[in-house]
Amino acid sequence: MHSTKENLQILFEDNHILIVNKRAGDITQGDKTGDKPLSDVVKEYIKDTYNKPGKVYLGVVHRLDRPTSGAIIFARTSKSLERLNKMLRDKTIHKTYWAIVKNHPKKEKETLINFLKKNPKTNKSKAYPKEIDGSKKAILHYAVLKKLERYSLLEIDLETGRHHQIRTQLATIGSPIKGDLKYGFDRSNKDGSIHLHARKIQFTHPVSKEQITITAPTPNEVIWNACL
Repeated sequence: MHSTKENLQILFEDNHILIVNKRAGDITQGDKTGDKPLSDVVKEYIKDTYNKPGKVYLGVVHRLDRPTSGAIIFARTSKSLERLNKMLRDKTIHKTYWAIVKNHPKKEKETLINFLKKNPKTNKSKAYPKEIDGSKKAILHYAVLKKLERYSLLEIDLETGRHHQIRTQLATIGSPIKGDLKYGFDRSNKDGSIHLHARKIQFTHPVSKEQITITAPTPNEVIWNACL
């Protein structure tokens, strides 16, 4: 299931940035598991494609949770990494997510506001209705795009980027993401994925200044396919 440079799905590429459709199960960057991260796969791809001698530079702009799929941006130069990092801080990189959840939400469209607190021991966030010590404000907007018999497809726009934010906030309204055992779904997906996908990224190119809009195809899987 994991990416290799042969099955890497590249959505956009130039001398400054590279956007990849991450598979569920890939880790973005090295972690304590010691599994090969997507960043290493992308480096190998650049090295082989452009016959680069020596070390390949690659900056990780943002991450996606391991069980999540979708569009992820890497920087090919330190200059573009610096500019993209600033754009992330200034919230000028716009990301749209799709999630398949159980229990149709009560409202077709809603803005959810919670205060999230991360527990580092369990690597899990908990949502509170009011601010508590150590919590961070989390805001997301969702709209129901499609209803299946047992599931709903939601489109989600984030105003804040908190730890497991979408997973936590959707679970709070009683609509956990399909396969997300950690946040209250009743069983895991066979491949360990969850049905959360970074569907679209829109931003101004850090160097050329052109408007970039990238849409990442959803995983080729029964429930995702039923939503298209």
